[in-house]
Amino acid sequence: MSIEAVSAEPSSAYPTIAARAKAPRLGVTVVADLVDAIVRGDLPPGSSLPPEAVLCEQFGVSRTVIRESVKRIEEKGLVTVAQGRGTQVLTAESWNMVDATVLSALVANDATLGILDDLSDVRASLEGVIARDAAGRRTPEELERLREALVLMRDTIEDEKKFSAADVVFHATVGEMTANRLAVNLVNTLFGQARESARFHLHSQLDVTLDEHEQVFAAIEAGDPDAAEQRMRAHILDAWERRRPPSPRR
Repeated sequence: MSIEAVSAEPSSAYPTIAARAKAPRLGVTVVADLVDAIVRGDLPPGSSLPPEAVLCEQFGVSRTVIRESVKRIEEKGLVTVAQGRGTQVLTAESWNMVDATVLSALVANDATLGILDDLSDVRASLEGVIARDAAGRRTPEELERLREALVLMRDTIEDEKKFSAADVVFHATVGEMTANRLAVNLVNTLFGQARESARFHLHSQLDVTLDEHEQVFAAIEAGDPDAAEQRMRAHILDAWERRRPPSPRR
């Protein structure tokens, strides 16, 4: 049975997916809730989405919104619409994990912090490459902007919120110094999702963090790609370990 078919079965026979209040952008809300239900395991791999009529009832939206929402999650690799079998949930290997909605759900439902661990590993590799490229191609003007970002970190070290904002400026400035726009885009996606997690914002040792940024700056200023890559990678990994909450490793 396809998802367009109307089911005579009561909605109580299916998992309740809609959990949030209605929002102006109904399609966005439906997609986010469906993605979250799949990532959380309420709809496990191999299971079928509830029929269209049930989803309409649960979300309080039209068939058009449901159909478009299912199309969106199919594009994200979470489900497949098969003739005669309805809409089936796929395994995690098929999911587009760099999609912002999918990644957000993964982080939100990350009981062991394994996703945040993976994000830090990937981010460290990418930012290491970015720092290497920056060290090999920096201009005097770019170095001055990076120096200003570092000074801002020094000046705000007594205010953790402002220091964190200055930290973001420093990394963004390094990103502006590379020609590898793909790496920068991926880092922005990964880091953006990590920063939205409350578990990413535990207090860190700001003096140590500042020292690590000064080492990165020194390597870029010296035009030493190897040192710039190594110091940036070490900073990303060490900073996460300092702020990582106690949690069982997966």
